Amino acid sequence: MTINPVLSQKSWLSDPFNMNRLIDRIAGDAAHTDNEAIFPEKAFDWLSEAGLLAVTVAGGELDNRLPTTERLLNLLKRVGTGNLAVGRIYEGHVNALQLIALYAKPDQEHRWYNDVQVHNHLFSVWNTQANDGVRIHALGNGRYRLEGSKTFCSGAGWIHRPLVTGELIGAQKQGWQMCIIPTESVKPIAQDKRFWQPLGMRSSVSYKLDFTGVEIDEADLLGQPGDYFRQPYFSGGAIRFAAVQLGGAEALFNETRAFLASMNRIDDPMQKARLAEMAYLLESGNQWIATAGSKNDEWLGRGGEIDKIVAYANMTRTAIEEICLRMMALAERCVGARGLMGPLPFERIHRDLTFYLRQPAPDATLADIGRYVLTNQTKAHDLWH
Repeated sequence: MTINPVLSQKSWLSDPFNMNRLIDRIAGDAAHTDNEAIFPEKAFDWLSEAGLLAVTVAGGELDNRLPTTERLLNLLKRVGTGNLAVGRIYEGHVNALQLIALYAKPDQEHRWYNDVQVHNHLFSVWNTQANDGVRIHALGNGRYRLEGSKTFCSGAGWIHRPLVTGELIGAQKQGWQMCIIPTESVKPIAQDKRFWQPLGMRSSVSYKLDFTGVEIDEADLLGQPGDYFRQPYFSGGAIRFAAVQLGGAEALFNETRAFLASMNRIDDPMQKARLAEMAYLLESGNQWIATAGSKNDEWLGRGGEIDKIVAYANMTRTAIEEICLRMMALAERCVGARGLMGPLPFERIHRDLTFYLRQPAPDATLADIGRYVLTNQTKAHDLWH
C-alpha cells in the first residue's frame, strides 16, 4: 500500500456522512478486485485514511481495554457490507491487535501499536494448518526458526505483521505459541497460490504459506504457550466474524431492493412479502450483534463468566448463519436468474457470503450451546443475565 505515515488521526466512526461514503467506495471497488490474485489495496488505503486501522489500539476510539465491543461489531458489519473479503481481512487485523492487547509485554505493545499508528501496517492471524503445520524450534540465545506451513492465510503477502501460531519445540516451555513476524526482516515467505481456488472471497488472497527457514527473536513471541486458545477470547471472537457476515446479508438486502426498483417490481405483493421477511431477519441480526457486544463487555467486567460468554458467542454465530442463509434464499427468489448474472453485484456477494459462512466446527458449536443450557439449570428467563 502507498499510504503516507500518520502520527495520529481521529477515525470516522462518529461521522455518518464520511462513513457511508467510505463503505460506498469499498463496495464500488469490490468488482474490480474479484480475483484470486488481486488484493483490495485501495480499500485498505481508505480504511487507513479514515483512521480505522488503529481504532482499537490503546487510546483509540474503540480501545481494546474499554467496553466498546458493540460499536466494534457494528463497524465490522459496515465494512462487510462494503466487501466481505475486505471485512474478513480487517477482522483478522482487529483480532491480532486484540491478542496483542491481551498478551503483549509493554515494550512489544508499544512497538506493534507504533507499526499501526505510524506505518499503517496490516496485521492478521494465521492459525489454520494441515499435516505440514508450523513448528517453532528454539535455537538458543533468544533465536527461533520456523518450519512448516499455514493454510487460508488471508492477505498473504500484503500483511506486514502476521500473527502465526505453531508448536514450540526445544524451549523450556512447550505448547502452542504465538509469534508476530516482521516480514521485512526475514527471508521471503514462500506462497502457494495454487491452494487458493475458492468459490468466493477471492480477493482475500488466502494463500498457503511456507514459513520454513524464517528466523525470529524472543521479542517476536507473543504471550505464553497455550494463550492463543485461552477462553473466552478464542471462541468468543466468533461474534466478530458473525458481524462481518451480517454485513454481507445487509449488502444482499440493499442490492435486492435496488434491483427490484430498477425492474419496476416494487408493487408486486410477493416481492413485498419477501422483502418484509428480509427486513426483519436483518434487524434480528442487528439485535444479535448488539446484544452479544454489550453482554460480552458486561460479563468480562464481572469475571468468572467464561462458559456463558462462549455459549452466547456460539449462539450469535449460529443465529447469524441461519439469518444469512435464509436471506440468500429469499434474495434468489426476488431477483431470479437475471439478477444472478454478472456484472450485477448480487452474484459476487452471494458467492462471497456462501464461502465465508463455512466457518470451522459448526456441529461442535451447536453441541456446546446445548451442553451449556443443559448443565445450567437456571430458568430460561434468567439464563443470559
